[in-house]
Amino acid sequence: MSSHDTAPLAHGARLVRPDGAEQTLPLPPLHGAGARGASRVVPEQPVPGVVDALALGAAYAEELLVGTARDTHRALADRVFGTADRLGAGTVVAAPRLLHDGIAATVYGSIALALRAAGEGFSRLSRAGVSGPALDDSAPGRAVQSAVNGLIGEKLSEEHPHLALPLVVRASGRTVPVEREALRAAFPHASNRVLVFVHGLGEHEGIWDLRREEVGGSYGSRLEMAAGWTPVYLRVNTGMPVAHNGVSLTALLQDLVDQWPVDVTRVALVGHSMGGLIIRAACSVTTEHRRPWVERLSDVVTLGTPHLGADLAKGVKHGARFLGVTKESAAFGRILDHRSAGIRDLEHGLPELPPLPHVRYRLVSAAIGSPRSPLGRLFGDLLVRRGSATGQSPPFSRRMLRLFPDADLLHVAETNHWGLLNHPEVYRAMTHWLA
Repeated sequence: MSSHDTAPLAHGARLVRPDGAEQTLPLPPLHGAGARGASRVVPEQPVPGVVDALALGAAYAEELLVGTARDTHRALADRVFGTADRLGAGTVVAAPRLLHDGIAATVYGSIALALRAAGEGFSRLSRAGVSGPALDDSAPGRAVQSAVNGLIGEKLSEEHPHLALPLVVRASGRTVPVEREALRAAFPHASNRVLVFVHGLGEHEGIWDLRREEVGGSYGSRLEMAAGWTPVYLRVNTGMPVAHNGVSLTALLQDLVDQWPVDVTRVALVGHSMGGLIIRAACSVTTEHRRPWVERLSDVVTLGTPHLGADLAKGVKHGARFLGVTKESAAFGRILDHRSAGIRDLEHGLPELPPLPHVRYRLVSAAIGSPRSPLGRLFGDLLVRRGSATGQSPPFSRRMLRLFPDADLLHVAETNHWGLLNHPEVYRAMTHWLA
């Protein structure tokens, strides 16, 4: 599917599916110049700090932890006292039940009140400009912020926007505005070949450096040296819907090629896990730009991407339903129901979006155990099975599906989902694919 004239990029874009269904989404604000010179600039926001994280933690501790314990306790107590009533001992247990309920309400109410007070205190400090060390200044802080956004990113965007991560370009540990001079400063050796990396659920751009010292560099640094690509790393709020992130990615990539210090002749995209779905969603967004970025897209590489869905995400969905069957477990089911829109999108992947005809797709899957191990066939890389990572329905499936009939496939045995990052075998394949 190519980018044809439909909706102006400066105002919105549409994710178009083969059945004709369309999802129109407004473009979020981005650093840099948009289509036809329209400027989209991220307004200055306070930098999230440790105090902000503590305020959020207090709020969710009250809502989820205390609420879950209280509701589960109440359900169990009702079960016990209700059984006593049915056995004719209602009069005997009436006083103990009254005492129990009073004590429980006091304890849970006191804990909730203390957490609310703590949360409000931290929020006041933050509003006063006392936010503590920035989360982005340390590796643990970046990991926590990205993980929380992966879990509840959509809710953060609505209720705590200063804690929601925007889609941005990152270089040398900082955000780079997508403006020509800023890009020239951040990428002094920019070439006409741009290699963009999109991380997976709950990750951040630092994931692409995993084990780089052991293997002699990251994919980006080695492909820059070997093939002249300029690596560009993005940070994404992976808790947002995949379609939303696809539109955001299209807008950012358009700005990136328009504002790049030199004329871009070739773009390649590499996505780990959910990152591959976000890339495919971006490729299906139609715009009215006179020279769409997707025309320069030559290659899409996905590493362990659940094109047909992830078993773990499906398990969470069914687990939430199962726990909701009884009052005693329903509160735990509500915890699972708090999962983000991004996690929900992993349940089914994007089986309805076809590949772009002019792009070469390179799909990498992995499995634990040896090539013939039944564990590998059953569990895949622990999160994604081989058929989903390659867009092929399993044998004897009711619906035979092959999303990428002309794709190059690579299967890596004896590794897990994160083992695909900076894996020597994957790097050797990438040097051939992106030559």
